[in-house]
Amino acid sequence: MGKVAVGATVVCTAAVCAVAVLVVRRRMQSSGKWGRVLAILKAFEEDCATPISKLRQVADAMTVEMHAGLASDGGSKLKMLISYVDNLPSGDEKGLFYALDLGGTNFRVMRVLLGGKEERVAKQEFEEVSIPPHLMTGGSDELFNFIAEALAKFVATECEEFRLPEGRQRELGFTFSFPVKQTSLSSGALIKWTKGFSIDEAVGQDVVGALKKAMERVNLDMRVAALVNDTVGTLAGGRYYNPDVAAAVILGTGTNAAYVERATAIPKWHGPLPKSGEMVINMEWGNFRSSHLPLTEFDHSLDFESLNPGEQILEKIISGMYLGEILRRVLLKMAEEAAFFGDTVPSKLRIPFIIRTPHMSAIHNDTSPDLKIVGSKIKDILEVPTTSLKMRKVVISLCDIIATRGARLSAAGIYGILKKLGRDTNKEEEMQKSVVAMDGGLFEHYTQFSECMERSLKELLGNEASGSIEVIHSNDGSGIGAALLAASHSLYLEDS
Repeated sequence: MGKVAVGATVVCTAAVCAVAVLVVRRRMQSSGKWGRVLAILKAFEEDCATPISKLRQVADAMTVEMHAGLASDGGSKLKMLISYVDNLPSGDEKGLFYALDLGGTNFRVMRVLLGGKEERVAKQEFEEVSIPPHLMTGGSDELFNFIAEALAKFVATECEEFRLPEGRQRELGFTFSFPVKQTSLSSGALIKWTKGFSIDEAVGQDVVGALKKAMERVNLDMRVAALVNDTVGTLAGGRYYNPDVAAAVILGTGTNAAYVERATAIPKWHGPLPKSGEMVINMEWGNFRSSHLPLTEFDHSLDFESLNPGEQILEKIISGMYLGEILRRVLLKMAEEAAFFGDTVPSKLRIPFIIRTPHMSAIHNDTSPDLKIVGSKIKDILEVPTTSLKMRKVVISLCDIIATRGARLSAAGIYGILKKLGRDTNKEEEMQKSVVAMDGGLFEHYTQFSECMERSLKELLGNEASGSIEVIHSNDGSGIGAALLAASHSLYLEDS
């Protein structure tokens, strides 16, 4: 019996040792893998760093590119497009004006009743219309006929309050959110379709001309007063309520900026100088790039695999379309190289753009002690059933790094515009107030992003100058803004 007991003890001890060795190995592997996770996190944070010195370099590069883009077409990564808007709304406008906002698979028709400085937008009505898929790839006439018919039906529902004086033609602001080469305030040739549209015969044609012909076919008597870019519309909406608005920035799915420039500071403008002495410039700033931008391996691979490699570099690191995708790419590296989600990489994590920026915003906003929202989002999106608290903390850290970089670079871009306008310092003799009108879902709904952007702008300006700069939310530039530009460029300004 004693021998058996001794043998059993020996066997048992050997087994315990083997298990213990296995546990230690696993712990060492696990700690090695976790160390790799933290190393990827640290390297990413360092690559995304935006110290104030770098932001100043980015702002200076933005200002240089602005000058180059104003000097000649093709002279800069910034297109610095002349919008032909030389008369922004003042608040004095009165009367009935329409807007048509075409920017995707739906379009909006809108009418506003303006009551001057007393009543401002006294009344507004709108309708949203879905475009049947076959019209997005059919003929130009068919698409514009459909739009004109919907507009005519909407006009037919005007109540007595909206009636125009006898002999006065209805006027429309047309927001067309596709690439256009604008040739006047109310004309522009389509460069290319995006967002699922593909109507080859319309490319190169004047989109306002196509709309006018369609309106004539349905006997709708309406003048297109302005062809509007949504960022220029945001600037108009901001200026309508606040005469100090000097620039507008959209931070949404995409990003862009527009600002008011002195007409004499635009060398490539060869027309007569406008009476106002000003011209709104549509920067198309999403295409900005500079060696000073803090780009990571994830940004380079995202750009390389995109539909437009080498283009829209700023947009790809600051806009809502891409922030969630950058997060996915970092998590994928952690999963592949450090088994972040366990021994197998979640199949959903390999799907591009599966993590959207609203998901990232919800994760970043989680302040619960156990980061419950982070866990549920990872479970819902990536189908990872369980995550530890330390994993959730890493995901929050990644969101913070990505959003902080985007927000601080947005602030540097705004600072570059203010520098170009000479409004980046507070000269004692002139305390000129400068207001930046902002719009877009990223700015409006991602609180950490917008708050970080405003803090960073103040840091760049310094305490004294930041007192004369204000950032405001200017909503619905593509709708109300377009109607306001129709009003400020109305044929009947004298009668208002």
